[in-house]
Order: sequence, then structure tokens, then C-alpha cells
Amino acid sequence: MPTSTGADDVPLHHDDHPGPDGPVLALAGGAARHPDYLATPDGRPFGLTRRVVVPHLRGVSLSPAPADPERGSWWRQAEDVDRLREHLGLERVTIVAHSAGTRLAVAYAAQHPERVERMVLVTPPAGYLVDVPSDVDAMVARRTGEPDFDAAVTALTSPPEITSDAELAAWQATCAPAGYARWGAAERAHSRVGEWSLAGSRAYFSVAPPADLAERLAAVTAPVLVVAGSEDVFTGRAPLAAMSRLFPDGDLAVVDRCGHYPWVEQPHAFTALVGAFLERP
Repeated sequence: MPTSTGADDVPLHHDDHPGPDGPVLALAGGAARHPDYLATPDGRPFGLTRRVVVPHLRGVSLSPAPADPERGSWWRQAEDVDRLREHLGLERVTIVAHSAGTRLAVAYAAQHPERVERMVLVTPPAGYLVDVPSDVDAMVARRTGEPDFDAAVTALTSPPEITSDAELAAWQATCAPAGYARWGAAERAHSRVGEWSLAGSRAYFSVAPPADLAERLAAVTAPVLVVAGSEDVFTGRAPLAAMSRLFPDGDLAVVDRCGHYPWVEQPHAFTALVGAFLERP
């Protein structure tokens, strides 16, 4: 597996999927979930045909958890992303990030706006950046009565005390049905992909972002596409619309009949949407 050195010179691992164009840097969420879950059935992250580089974030897979947890925070791992950019010989990077991974993408863009070529933020959490009424309750109400969904919502709203990777994985498995617009065989199979790291997740959220983070995004002049799922109860749509407006060249796209994982639930619509954005002059 290829490696680069992090900001503290520790070897960090990444996957390198070949392709005719790119590379695109793909950032996984979780937080601290193994990035295998980003793959479509053909093994391509997000279904992208171009070259895709997928870093294993701190504490995930063969990338070790840092001795100082703050080094593994989404804010500080932006330093690792810039080291990886240099390792790849790029002046600017194109980033496609999912869920909690979008926090790292935002951190990188805020700290290095001149290094961003373009950015796709897939079903990002937005509450740390915007303060707008959410439409999640209405989404939940439409599905109330589905047993697996109801159990997932209960688990999300009343999380247990978690002390191990196994307990984290078990809780995530209970929450999983809420992450998809429907809970079919493909969705069930996808939910089981990607191991979870409790230490990595705790480190990821160990540093609070700067109070002016939202304002800093006005300096990100690169094109930014925010992708929402029409039925994503993890994020809602309204906060993502507000998030897209933080970027001077930001746009929102909503994938219909879709929850938190559009490349799984609506692969053709998602790959067409993202492909067109990445090829835009």
C-alpha cells in the first residue's frame, strides 16, 4: 500500500486507484470508518473512473492513531492532506468527500484556499457552520412506522456509552437503516462494509473549529458542489442549501429518492452529477 508522511513525519497510508484523469482526493467519513465503504460494486471510490487517491485517515487501517489526539482531529489532519498534495506533486487538489470527511475537506479549504481546484461535499453535516431550521423532522415523520427505521432513530437519539470498536460497530449497525431512503438488500450489504475506529473517531472531534470558520470559506473561490439526499435524515436539505451559500462559487444538488449514500442508492444519477461537475471548465 502506498504511503506518504504526515505533518509529523509519521507514515500514513493511502489507496491509489488508477484512471485516465485526476487525481481526485477522496475523503471518507464515519468518522474514522475504513474507506472501503466509498466503493461501488466495481471497486471504484464513489464510482469515479478517473484516478482516485484515498487516504486512510489517522487511526484507520494501517495509518496509526496519533499519540496526541489533537493531531488526529479533522482540523489538524488538513496538514496531512497538504503533505499528501505535495507527495502527489500537485499545485492544487480536487476533493470529493463524504459525511464527516467533508469536515476535513472544509478544514483544508479554509486553511489552504489557494490549493483547492474544486470540491464535492457529499451529504455533509452542516450544523457546525450554519444555523438554520432543519427539515429532518419532516423526513423522519414520513418514515415513522418502519420497524428498522424506528429502531435506528431511537438509537441515534439515545446513544449508549461506547468503550470499544466492537460496541461502536454494533451501535452503527443499529443506526444504519436511517442512513438510506430504503432498507433493501444492497443497502444492508453496504452498511456492513468498513470497520470503525473508536480512538480515531474520538480524536477526529477532539478540536473545536475556529469561531470564524464559516466566514473563512468566503476565501474559497474554487467551484464547490454540495450534494444532498432528498431523504437524508442525518443531514436534512435546508442546512446543506445554507452551507452551499457560504462558498462564492457554491451550488447545491439534491439526489432524489436518496439518503446519506447517493453513490450506493442512486449510482447512475450520482456519478452523472459528479462527473459533469468535475469535467466542468
